[in-house]
Amino acid sequence: SHVGRRPGDEVPFLDALDRARERGAKSITLLGDIFHFFIADPKFETPAIARFLERARALKQRGIAVTYVEGNRDFFLRGSYAESAFRSVCDEEKFEEGGRRFLATHGDLLNEKDRPYRFWRFLSKNRVSRAAIAFLPGKAANRLVWKAEARLYRSNFKHKTRLPVEMIEAFAAERFREGVDVLLLGHFHKPWKQNVAGGVVEILPAFVETRQWLEIGDDGATSLASL
Repeated sequence: SHVGRRPGDEVPFLDALDRARERGAKSITLLGDIFHFFIADPKFETPAIARFLERARALKQRGIAVTYVEGNRDFFLRGSYAESAFRSVCDEEKFEEGGRRFLATHGDLLNEKDRPYRFWRFLSKNRVSRAAIAFLPGKAANRLVWKAEARLYRSNFKHKTRLPVEMIEAFAAERFREGVDVLLLGHFHKPWKQNVAGGVVEILPAFVETRQWLEIGDDGATSLASL
């Protein structure tokens, strides 16, 4: 969704969570990058993040557990004050529905040629950078993150102009050999569905642009729902 770039742009996403509850959702899996940046430290909490965490906790109290699969713009959620809002925070989630075995992951590490991003991830997601956040004033840290993201965007834009189909298919084939039937991905912002090596790969649409999300029925069938 990349919420947080404009005041109030979290409202449609929160509305979608409410709509999913009304439609009978048993559980909800978020495939990362819900916010433009989600740094799980109280000094970075925006009103939008606060409302989101409140909504996630309310869903949890209603028995609708929310799993947060971390994306490339999510930092230090595990072990943070925000983690308790979710059933779990993870890099990937496996579950079964209707006899079909699903694997949900963000997808940011599938493109091995995207070296600028991999270097950025190495620098930004480690114990040292997590410890450094504690010593940086909130405004200074925010400026640093935005500047780094702008440089990253310019450096790896060429890797986003074409869907890395071959890499996605190779990754999917490996996971399908492990017993997975359906691979669910985010990250690429381009809806895509393909049969690969006896399984199905599905890239979810970018909610901020389409206002759509994927629903999995009791029979394991997938379909798109909209606000």
